[in-house]
Amino acid sequence: MTELHEVQITEEKPLLLPPSQPVPGKKHSVETPYGLVAFTVHGTPKPKRPAILTYHDVGLNHQSCFETLFRFEDMQEIVKNFVVVHVDAPGMEEGAPLFPLGYQYPSLDQLADMIPCILQYLNFTSIIGIGVGAGAYILARYSLSHPDTVEGLVLINIDPNAKGWMDWAAHKLSGLTSSIPEMILAHLFSQEELSGCTELVQQYREALVGAPNLSNIQLYWSSYNTRRDLNFERGGDVTLKCPVMLVVGDQAPHEDAVVECNSKLDPTQTSFLKMADSGGQPQLTQPGKLTEAFKYFVQGMGYIPYVLDRKLSMSGLLLHDAPVALPHRLAVQRSLRGREPVPLPHPLPEQRVGEPPAAATACPGERSPNHGGLLLSRGGGGDGDAARL
Repeated sequence: MTELHEVQITEEKPLLLPPSQPVPGKKHSVETPYGLVAFTVHGTPKPKRPAILTYHDVGLNHQSCFETLFRFEDMQEIVKNFVVVHVDAPGMEEGAPLFPLGYQYPSLDQLADMIPCILQYLNFTSIIGIGVGAGAYILARYSLSHPDTVEGLVLINIDPNAKGWMDWAAHKLSGLTSSIPEMILAHLFSQEELSGCTELVQQYREALVGAPNLSNIQLYWSSYNTRRDLNFERGGDVTLKCPVMLVVGDQAPHEDAVVECNSKLDPTQTSFLKMADSGGQPQLTQPGKLTEAFKYFVQGMGYIPYVLDRKLSMSGLLLHDAPVALPHRLAVQRSLRGREPVPLPHPLPEQRVGEPPAAATACPGERSPNHGGLLLSRGGGGDGDAARL
């Protein structure tokens, strides 16, 4: 008789990531008329919803630019309702090979023209764009040429202007006295951050100096510095036709450029958020505040019907019904200056947490009660109309 042996069977279980660790994205690349572009996709497409598409700044890639923001717990609650596409500019992705000597790097306009190839590859029809610096310019340029595919834009540190002769001369002069990493750091961070040599600045300085693809980064930097003027004109034909949230930090290198951009865009479509104590990279230093602003921006577009901050869930937070007309939705905005309310120009349905929806009684010229929470101010002629955090 055959002897029986005891065999221990261990049930195989899938590896579970801790709650704070997002599921790794799927990496893709697609050939375009201007070269290969790499991108990472998180989540699965949601019916009748746009993809959130990000584009990073010079000296960064999608991870170093957006990982802090998208790993923030409340941000994960938002993006689970969308598929997210992080685009890396050519040669900026991790492990990217170096371009050969003499390689003609795409212009920012050509980088914008790569985006349709990504959307076609993924079979996506529309996006909500989030861009920083050069990435913000690229998404704005794409929106000008493909307005029907862009449902909203969050533009951080955008400079829509081409460099003038004085800027060009200053750039050339600084190139004689500063290294490429130091010039890019001055583009990314405020003078206060650089002077204080903050931990964040030091971290990114070390990353830039030791970057194996520094020659690629220099090509992206050159393209940014030779960008064309976007020629925005309030009331003119050249403007962004979708809802836009402009974001900049107090004392950031691009503060004046963003203020000027705000003055050139349609005030009924534009929100301007100036963030205190955020330095040059608010998505890295103030991810919580930026996430909260993004919640209301997405809600104002009609997605995520009731956006609720868990920290305020017991304080009678005012919620606004999402499916209202766009002009009404864009009017659902309060100033961040000391939580002061501003007039709501249209009647709006509103609801408190735990109560059934009720019709709003606010009339033109009345002031909404201050319920706390965070909402954005309407875009206006300049700095005075900016919401502050």
